[in-house]
Amino acid sequence: MNSTKKTTGLCLLLFFALIFIPPLFADPPSDKGPVSGGEVPSLDDDFDEDAFFFEAAGLVFEVSPIIEIRSYNDIFPGLSRTQRLRVRGETGLRYAFEKDGAPMLTPDENSGLDLMSIVMKKKPSHIIEALVVVPYKGRELDLLDVYNALGRIKNIKDQKITINEKEYSIFTDTTRLASAKERKPIEDPEPAEVLPYKETIYIRFIDPYIGDLYLRGDISVGMYGISYSMTNFRDVSYYIFRVMKSDRFSAIIYVEPVKEGILIYSVSGLYLPNFIAKKINLTPNMNRRITVLLNWVMEGLTLQEDRRQDKHFYRLRPKTN
Repeated sequence: MNSTKKTTGLCLLLFFALIFIPPLFADPPSDKGPVSGGEVPSLDDDFDEDAFFFEAAGLVFEVSPIIEIRSYNDIFPGLSRTQRLRVRGETGLRYAFEKDGAPMLTPDENSGLDLMSIVMKKKPSHIIEALVVVPYKGRELDLLDVYNALGRIKNIKDQKITINEKEYSIFTDTTRLASAKERKPIEDPEPAEVLPYKETIYIRFIDPYIGDLYLRGDISVGMYGISYSMTNFRDVSYYIFRVMKSDRFSAIIYVEPVKEGILIYSVSGLYLPNFIAKKINLTPNMNRRITVLLNWVMEGLTLQEDRRQDKHFYRLRPKTN
């Protein structure tokens, strides 16, 4: 009886394995439909392993080699004509509201994006959403380019805001930290050649108005884009006064290459008591810091584009005697 059960179990296991494990020589999916007839291609013919796999923490994750590039209209189909024009403008769309208000930017329910609900779990008192599409200047960028653009933490401090025709630095220093416990500044790593599945980093922003801001950054790679979620892992104090408890600030930046360029969508929220918020004119101050982060992302994408073009140029440049 036991031998029969074992044989039956083994047969079922083999049956499901044959169903769910694709043949070794199966063709990758094609937008022209399934391949019928003809020769089965060899794995040795123009096979690019990098198009199928990337590594993370010692593991290898399979990635679909063919992903349809979306339009930003597919992700945000409810935008008016005026809003669509502003999205592709220099500053994009911005909208601020308080806890009793409602968002203006609503991604399609099938888009896989729901940043708002993640931010709202922290019960913020003030929320800002932003959306901009940055057109390509040269070649199209991929997710590895986006990841490397988000890796230049030290460059955030270089972003300036113009107020009444004068430039101001919002952050006087921005740096990576060794860990949450060992808050020692470390250098940004060299641009990666392999895309990680996810990563956590620790950052310190020195803000002359609110002091040191210690953030945990969680980076995750999705099917279409990369999410960069930041939250404060320590209290925020102004002189000797605590103005915000830990884990009460949240900012999520989502970046996706789309047909029209690079889509950058962010939702940020924080909680401050009402008597403090009224004294510091919170919404414009939040908006300036979000502007710095968005400008940093856009500059990083431009630098990454230049780097890849230079690398390509030097690789193809003929040797001289």
